[in-house]
Amino acid sequence: MPDGTGAAGTEEFARLLSELKTRSGLSYGTLAKRLHTSTSTLHRYCNGTALPHEFASAERFARLCRATPEELVELHRSWILAEAARGRRAEQRAPETPAAETRTADLPAAEAEPVVEVVSAEPAPPRRRRTALIVSATAVALVAAVLVVARPTGWGGGGGQAKGDQQAAAATATTTDSVTTPVAPEPLPTTPTAAAETTPAPSSATPPSPTAAPTPTPTSTDSGPAPLTVGTRPYVYADPCSQHFLVNSGPAQVGPPAPERDAPRWAAAYGAVSSGEQEVALTVQGTGTDTVVLLGLHVRVTAKGAPLAWNDYSMGVGCGGGVDAKSFDIDLDRGSPVITVKGGQRDFPYKVSKSDPEVFYVTAHTKAHDVRWDLTLDWSSGDRHGTVRIDNGGTPFRTSADVNRPGYDYPLGGGEWIKREGG
Repeated sequence: MPDGTGAAGTEEFARLLSELKTRSGLSYGTLAKRLHTSTSTLHRYCNGTALPHEFASAERFARLCRATPEELVELHRSWILAEAARGRRAEQRAPETPAAETRTADLPAAEAEPVVEVVSAEPAPPRRRRTALIVSATAVALVAAVLVVARPTGWGGGGGQAKGDQQAAAATATTTDSVTTPVAPEPLPTTPTAAAETTPAPSSATPPSPTAAPTPTPTSTDSGPAPLTVGTRPYVYADPCSQHFLVNSGPAQVGPPAPERDAPRWAAAYGAVSSGEQEVALTVQGTGTDTVVLLGLHVRVTAKGAPLAWNDYSMGVGCGGGVDAKSFDIDLDRGSPVITVKGGQRDFPYKVSKSDPEVFYVTAHTKAHDVRWDLTLDWSSGDRHGTVRIDNGGTPFRTSADVNRPGYDYPLGGGEWIKREGG
């Protein structure tokens, strides 16, 4: 197997995607239509001339091609290494690189995928060195996004007046934090007793800033930084229909559903909370030459209360069955929740290094409570050991039961939320 470093990393990633596509029997046109992207973008992914800016794009491609849980993990590992290699090449070219060139990919404006072109580290002499960064029209618009105070509407276009013009911004949620002295659980705010279906007045609080806080360096039991990093995806879609959010607003006040890459911003803009279940992906990678042993993963409940009396909004409709991926499971309704293995997942310990990361999927669920929780990861390397706290951008993850709440779907091609039958 290729070592996943340098150009080999990009080639391995492209090879895995191409094999999945060939095995599926689906054409580029069919895949592009289902993924709301262009055939040329998928061609570039599969021939190694472009690398997705976020893994979520490749994961949706792989799931449509019926990738196995093992193949998803291997694909994620190869993307991490290819992305790291691309970053190193960019740093090496930096002294000779002119101002970055920005343009919009050849995708529909509402569904444009961020794409990073793979540029050769040693271009031919007549060819000017450059790094072409292709960003979606949506990402460009976010630079000038206005913080909407009263009624955030529109997310990704479609339906309603100017639904794409007032996107609420929020902090990007991919961070890890260091462990501090445990604190007493904070009390949950009082939840409304009336049904949210009555369209309560929107909050006057200002949405979170679109500028993400710097990621703190994980700390250990000694004075040095931890020899590992943890990347967090707080809302993993097994398929678009798998993710539901509870929102304390009526359907007229909630914009269209968000794809996975926009879920953190969408959730922050509407004060949304995962409904019933929340799947989190953790990418753990060493930072140096030494191997790091991951000893165990633990859950900590910081607050628990009555389930939220809010409306349930689905992020997709008409989906097929998802892949039963290997993961770790948390029953948040237990008196003292613990992490258990699920779907054939191997339990800890694991080993990681700079060239050999691991990806863990953690699924937390509740049927009776509103729960705030975070994770801790114990590690050792040589004579050092420590613990890393993992949360959602500096705040606990939050998952609330959906107890007979009104439910809404957003039909494909539609322009408004439709009340779910029986919801």
